[in-house]
Amino acid sequence: LVAEFEIRSERSTLVDAHIRVRVSLVDGSMLEFSEYVTRTADGQIDVVVYSYHWESAAQQLICRWDNVPHFPGLPGFPHHFHDGRTQQVAPGQPMTIFSVLDKIREILSQ
Repeated sequence: LVAEFEIRSERSTLVDAHIRVRVSLVDGSMLEFSEYVTRTADGQIDVVVYSYHWESAAQQLICRWDNVPHFPGLPGFPHHFHDGRTQQVAPGQPMTIFSVLDKIREILSQ
């Protein structure tokens, strides 16, 4: 699924971290993502703020999953996704880079 990736920026401490990565996919599309994570008291990693922007080789939005709190009326707030094909915003669920890659793999296999 992943052809190559480039870490655009990263910062980490003992309790939190932020990373921005550009991922080239095997079909020519591109996924750019940003995650801000914290370490919980029991040592788990919690994705606090995220954005996963997937676009075609022609730089057209395919989908973006994020939890920026700008759609308070949607169920599942603040989690939502932007569908580039319909230009609609729909309710979402908490995402991680792993769940996004699984979703992209599923879409590409259709």
